Amino acid sequence: MKSQIKKVGVIGAGTMGAGIAGQVANAGIEVWLLDLPSGGEDVNMLSGKGLERLKDPDMPGLMSKEAENLINLGNTRDHFHELAGCDWIAEAVVERLDIKQRLYKKLNDSCKKSTIITSNTSTIPIKLLTEGMPIEFCERFAITHFFNPVRFMRLLELVRGEFTRDDVISTLHEFSEIKLGKGVVPCSDTPGFLANRVGVFAIQCALHNAFELGLSPTEADAFFGRPLGLPKTGVFGLYDLIGIDLMADVVKSLVSILPEDDAFHKYSAPIDFMTKMIANGQTGNKNDKGFYKQDGDGKKVINLSNGDYVPHERLKAPLLEIAEKNGVSEILNDNGPYGLYIWRVLSETLCYAASLVPEVTEDLTQIDDAMKLGYNWIKGPFELLDEIGAEGFINRLKDDGRDVPSFLQKSLPKKFYTALESELSFLGVDGATKPIVRSSGVLRFSEVRQTLKAIHSNESASWYEFEGVAVVEFHSKANALDSGSLDVLTDALSEAEKMGLKGVVIHNDFQHFSCGVSLWGVRDYFEKDDFDALDAFLVCFQNTMLKMRNVNLPVVAAPVGMSIGGGFEVVLHADHVVSHANSVMGLVESFVGVVPAGGGCKETLYRWAENLGDNHKAAWKSFMNIGLGRRANSPTEAGALSMRKVDDVFHMNRDYILNIALNSLDNTIKAGARKPLALSGSEHFKEMLEWLTTNHEKGVLTPHDVTVGTEIARIVSGGDCPSGTIFTEQDILDAERSSFISLAQTPETQARIVAMLDNGITLRN
Repeated sequence: MKSQIKKVGVIGAGTMGAGIAGQVANAGIEVWLLDLPSGGEDVNMLSGKGLERLKDPDMPGLMSKEAENLINLGNTRDHFHELAGCDWIAEAVVERLDIKQRLYKKLNDSCKKSTIITSNTSTIPIKLLTEGMPIEFCERFAITHFFNPVRFMRLLELVRGEFTRDDVISTLHEFSEIKLGKGVVPCSDTPGFLANRVGVFAIQCALHNAFELGLSPTEADAFFGRPLGLPKTGVFGLYDLIGIDLMADVVKSLVSILPEDDAFHKYSAPIDFMTKMIANGQTGNKNDKGFYKQDGDGKKVINLSNGDYVPHERLKAPLLEIAEKNGVSEILNDNGPYGLYIWRVLSETLCYAASLVPEVTEDLTQIDDAMKLGYNWIKGPFELLDEIGAEGFINRLKDDGRDVPSFLQKSLPKKFYTALESELSFLGVDGATKPIVRSSGVLRFSEVRQTLKAIHSNESASWYEFEGVAVVEFHSKANALDSGSLDVLTDALSEAEKMGLKGVVIHNDFQHFSCGVSLWGVRDYFEKDDFDALDAFLVCFQNTMLKMRNVNLPVVAAPVGMSIGGGFEVVLHADHVVSHANSVMGLVESFVGVVPAGGGCKETLYRWAENLGDNHKAAWKSFMNIGLGRRANSPTEAGALSMRKVDDVFHMNRDYILNIALNSLDNTIKAGARKPLALSGSEHFKEMLEWLTTNHEKGVLTPHDVTVGTEIARIVSGGDCPSGTIFTEQDILDAERSSFISLAQTPETQARIVAMLDNGITLRN
């Protein structure tokens, strides 16, 4: 019988322990965070530092102030008794077996017998952790291996011991999945489990081969990234993100626990250049310098030949564009250095993953899930093999004189994943296909999509009929919105109504919902000096947003990841929103020198007016939200910024939101057209201009910030018109579009857009 987890204890307030405590609090559950007592006045200094880490504005581990209030700080001397009433205690102390075992003996003596106890270790087997402990303790003990940062990384590897009870595993699985929002992957008690074993191998393989082939970090990261469906950090950027010194420690740890004949050892040797970097304090983002660094002149990258930093420019290679459009095979078919690099890395990594079946796991979906959830790969190793074609892959291995993992050889001629009778199945080790079984409520559109045929599709978006609902999916680069995206969305809205479908759900299963209107498209318009065409695009964008409101069907947006700029304007015009707890929302157009022109200014103004009941205050709030490009890092924050309606909902686990969105259609009420609004007028407009001037004089705003801010002020106040002047919804939309076109013609805005696209930097001009 599963137990209820209503109170949690976390021992160890380092990065991982604090992160676990923060996520428990995010779930609305009381948690005690303990660490060793400190000398001096503040005996809880270490646990306090853990809490402070959670409040880092660049990577906030807490979703709200309410969550912070659920964390009790303490130390293991004065507050150990508080653990007695906990239903689950997570240990996240230093990776020393003796320290952990002493702690477990103390917990066994102090806690109630029903308390579940777990370790966050990734290096020490359960058999050693529980050695000498009574059977009753072993029965309630497991490993819960979280990934950093805990709030944002989806994977939880759940490892049971020889004696762990079924009810303990099921309780942890359900709690972690529903309350903590994790994708739970059951793992055997083997060295490195799954994600780090494959993931660190891939990183090391990419790193060593880049050095061997003489590729720069810019070149390696450009290819070992988005073209493969991997995070854009690539390998060198990922080293910087994790910490070059920390990664060195991770590699050493794996070296110590993996069998001597494991292929990982081939890529485990330290690289002299990086050893010198660590000695020089060049350890990555935490020190603001690693393989990359940011300075006043913009982003720079290290020269691997001499260690000097040079200006960073994004790699412009036709092969990149072709690969992102047509798939990984385009790179593998290339005979140049980039094709060789990716073949080496990908072939080694995929073979390594295949070698773990069946010795480490008999379920290949566990490996794919681990890489997708723990390393943000869009496709797991076996999904990539299906895309490449296993037979051709194996033949090339043989041509190179390399060994073929037995599971790969035995798989032929079957694919690893097959859609059978509207059900996605995977290839088992016995050669039979087996249906993928997910927890009740879990629905991944990336899996569902493989069983469907698109009603209408282009390079930017597609829509499908699923369970009597039109499901729209953006799938351009960064899911940026362009004419193709709008065409598919408009078609789905029109056809769904004609077909008598229940409604429309806008959702995708990628890292982000949409990062806004395509800046590449905007750049193309201004470089061609074709502002009439840009205006026509904006008219189409606005009309599509209005159609979402006016169509006689409920429209639900189900965003994950970032919904910013134009992407957030789509969310703003939905009748109902079901979002992930980590969804990031906001109108950030001001950073690239334009204004929201898809109804974002309009909706922000209307929402503040509804919430405040004062159009003057609403205009000022809107001016600040849009002008400063404010982003909400959680639905809770979104509510405080009037970005989220009271009846909108969110869930901790992104794998649940599509199912919730589909089920919400029956109860969704159409929002309808906006009524005319009385704007605050010229006097308020002048106040905003004075604020802009003052902050420019203080050095807070640049000259072009003032120019952009003036346009935002004009839109939300009505500009030079008497207070109380009535503006229709269309009037405000026209003002948005006019300001966007005006700004897009300025050299300053064009420079901002070019800087963002070419170098990934926000230009302050």
